[in-house]
Amino acid sequence: MMSVIKNKRGGHMAKRTTSRGGSRPFTRRQQRARQQRWLIFGVIAVLTLVGAGIAYAYLGQDDDLGEEITDLGNAHLQAAPPNYIWNSRPPTSGPHSPGIANWGEHSETVPEWNQVHNLEDGGVIMHYNCPEGCPEIVEELRDILQDMGSHQLILEPYTEMESRIAVTAWTRLLTMDELDRDLIVDFVEEYRGIDHHR
Repeated sequence: MMSVIKNKRGGHMAKRTTSRGGSRPFTRRQQRARQQRWLIFGVIAVLTLVGAGIAYAYLGQDDDLGEEITDLGNAHLQAAPPNYIWNSRPPTSGPHSPGIANWGEHSETVPEWNQVHNLEDGGVIMHYNCPEGCPEIVEELRDILQDMGSHQLILEPYTEMESRIAVTAWTRLLTMDELDRDLIVDFVEEYRGIDHHR
């Protein structure tokens, strides 16, 4: 509806449009305030989505990819403390030596103090426990090592665990008695390369 406003002298001023309900239109100030509210809501929505994505990326690790083990810290020690007790076997965090073991396949167990430093540096270690021998398991693990590359990946015998196979990363432990190649590959892809220095 159009209305004409007359000034005090009887002359015509500007025309003003009102909505169908007869209410006044928004003033510029009201329009700006409304736009600012929508902008604020939009920014909050975007930040919420970004935050959720980051939280999922860093915290939403798949529970099928092993057990989360309590972090024992990452102190670098010149000598191993006597009678130190790890909270998992193989260890997944804790005090460790200043040096790391070479990446790749080892025919003997890497000292646990070195293993932990390798894990801190973003490494993943595949362990097998076969005192009586298990050449088929070792060969399959070796194939994984070769297919994925040995950088930040170790294969070693380790007899101080209950399961036949274990895969470790910093604060993560995946155990199995029957080799599941896909699960091991997923674990390596998920955790390899994540630096844990603080």
